[in-house]
Amino acid sequence: MYKCGAYPVIEKTAISAGIYSYEILCPEVAELAKPGQFIHIKIDGFMLRRPVSICEIDHKNGSLRIVFEIRGQGTAKLTSLNVGDNIDMIAPLGNGFTLPDSIHPNKRVLLVGGGIGVPPLLGIAKAMRESATAILGFRSYDKIILASDFKLTDAHVIPCTDDGSVGFKGAVTVPLAEELAKSDVVQVYACGPESMLKAVVSLCARASVPSEVSLEERMGCGVGACVVCACETNRGMARVCKDGPVFNGSEVIL
Repeated sequence: MYKCGAYPVIEKTAISAGIYSYEILCPEVAELAKPGQFIHIKIDGFMLRRPVSICEIDHKNGSLRIVFEIRGQGTAKLTSLNVGDNIDMIAPLGNGFTLPDSIHPNKRVLLVGGGIGVPPLLGIAKAMRESATAILGFRSYDKIILASDFKLTDAHVIPCTDDGSVGFKGAVTVPLAEELAKSDVVQVYACGPESMLKAVVSLCARASVPSEVSLEERMGCGVGACVVCACETNRGMARVCKDGPVFNGSEVIL
């Protein structure tokens, strides 16, 4: 079930170069939303809507938070919206992450994010709190986003940077392999570049730990009608917008 309407922006922040955070007041959408789902935004002057992952869901205040990066003229135009302006959106769309109802005190889940793939994982950290370990990868110190937000959830955070300016120097797959080797991980959730997701799925399969991955594809309708965002799975072709964006790591072909 999803809603379609125009909802007011109640907070806007530039959190890094070319990356913006918006909080949107939309009680009827927040009531339905789950971590891993997305919203489809209409931008004046552009025919196709833009999909943006849901970063946080505030059920108490009836709002959603989105964090997005300027990647073209459409997302650049989106940054012209300010507090008090309305965002025309269809939401919540797609299938989100599957969160356990409970978890043994001695077990953990791992969250693996790369760059702008980090925001969709924050909702899981808020739900799992100290049972979550977040391995967050960025190019450099100035590209880091949301690290403090993850720490506020009580999740353990392992930052990684390509240049070693903060945390582990190198890819997120190295600390991921180390954490999987501890044998207390029951689930891995990942979002980021396809090459990263492919490596994450491979490592999880080797460790016999289930994984869920959030895919990113260009979209048309956002509701499964146009099949623009098709991806390959071991069950055949699937639609990222309707059948995903979250897929079981064992079924998607990357």
